[in-house]
Amino acid sequence: MPIKQSVCLPILPQGFMPQEELLREIAAIGYSAIEIWERGDDFDALCESAARHGLQVVSMVGHNSLPDGLNNPKNHDRIEAELIESIDIAAAKGLMGIICFSGNWIDGVSDEEGIANCALGLQRVAPHAESCGIKLNLELLNSKVDHAGYQCDSTAWGQQVVDQMGSPNVKLLYDIYHMQIMEGDIIRTMTNHIGAIGHIHTAGNPGRNDLDNEQELNYGAICRALAKTEYSGYVGHEFVPKGDPIAALRQAFELCNVE
Repeated sequence: MPIKQSVCLPILPQGFMPQEELLREIAAIGYSAIEIWERGDDFDALCESAARHGLQVVSMVGHNSLPDGLNNPKNHDRIEAELIESIDIAAAKGLMGIICFSGNWIDGVSDEEGIANCALGLQRVAPHAESCGIKLNLELLNSKVDHAGYQCDSTAWGQQVVDQMGSPNVKLLYDIYHMQIMEGDIIRTMTNHIGAIGHIHTAGNPGRNDLDNEQELNYGAICRALAKTEYSGYVGHEFVPKGDPIAALRQAFELCNVE
């Protein structure tokens, strides 16, 4: 089976073309899905528009906020309520997963405590996610360039949360751009932890731009290695195009369209 690919809409230049035309172009390239970050007042309309073009909305952020997240037990009541609502919406709209965040480092809280706190927070909602068929994808982000202080900044850290959970619906969002910055060794790390990965994001490094020859990641090789694993989720393109967005999305699709 070819790798399933999606486009993260919010990172594209806003307003560069009408939404209906953009979705039509994305579908024409061969994409089968789109992603959003935060659902707004136009969420229902976007889902309907995507469906008209044969596109599925597969991922969205599940709770607030990225720096103030699951590693702080004081947030658990709030995040539980937000995730329950997001799980119900995702199930109703046919999404596959929602994104969760560890939050930034808290003074006096060790890695072990942060991991345990994230697991405790996710345990509150994992049974509901399982019953609805929705994955809770804890995002791995870099703390060097884009998200200073973020605690879940390595694959090993996130894997420990998944291990403590023991739920088939608690996974990692493995962002290749972010993990290239933090640890490199992408193919080995990604494939060794593939059972814990529920969603994947791409972008070129450095710069978080196109998947072209001006950046250091070999996405053709990465996707060929990924296609040999058991992974059945989406590879979502979350990069900022340097030029024409449609041309950049077409190039990324063709590069990653491997079996």
